[in-house]
Amino acid sequence: MTDRLYTSRLQKGGALLDDMRTLVRFWKDQGEHRQKEWIVSENILGKHSRTRALDVYQEAFVPRFIKGNPPEAWKIVRPLEDRDLSIEIVRPIYYWITARSEPILYDFVVEEIVPKAKSMDLTVRVDEAERWVQKKIKSQGRSWSRSVSIRVAQSMLAALRDFGILEGKAKKQIAPSYLPVESFAYLAFCLFKSGASGEKLIKHDDWRLFLLNQSVVERLFLDAHQSGFLRYEAAGRIHRLDFFANTMEEMADVIVGRRN
Repeated sequence: MTDRLYTSRLQKGGALLDDMRTLVRFWKDQGEHRQKEWIVSENILGKHSRTRALDVYQEAFVPRFIKGNPPEAWKIVRPLEDRDLSIEIVRPIYYWITARSEPILYDFVVEEIVPKAKSMDLTVRVDEAERWVQKKIKSQGRSWSRSVSIRVAQSMLAALRDFGILEGKAKKQIAPSYLPVESFAYLAFCLFKSGASGEKLIKHDDWRLFLLNQSVVERLFLDAHQSGFLRYEAAGRIHRLDFFANTMEEMADVIVGRRN
């Protein structure tokens, strides 16, 4: 991936959430090229130009929801969109997919936001984020101009605000940690399907994206158990987890209360 494309995606930030949701809702397994042409010709994103629609599709949707980590992530959120779940529930899933597919955003949260959340100063400043970006890029043997680093820093903070991790417009600070139990249960199933189980699922690194420590994760598993979204038992370091689903569609049904 070129630096130009890498920074271009980040500069768009989290304001693309509505576009990503639209593309997920309309996406079909009919070949990437054919689908791209249909999206542009029908202008389902309502853009003023073909170039802008292609830009959103190629530089944001494809790297995150088609060829990201996990691959074909649109299949993860599509069941939730098909069941018209609220933005409060689906937003954390889109955030997780975005952070997993944008390593610089993931690392910024884990390395900068998580430690700051434990301090007295919850303000997240652009200049501090920009210095972190420069240091991160330098550690990878690359170099960005200061103007590019500033734009990337600004868009990371905007994305984290749009995803609910930060709050505030001109002055941003870390928002109170909150993850709906429905979102938590669905994410737990996603991680389970990726190979994590038992204690590894409890201690999974991805929970840090939501500023959750292990005790909070365990409490959320208990809440999910009491809500009927999964079965959770703990005895010391032994954690037993069972899900009432085998597919993402079935788990979405569990979340909306359609479990057989």
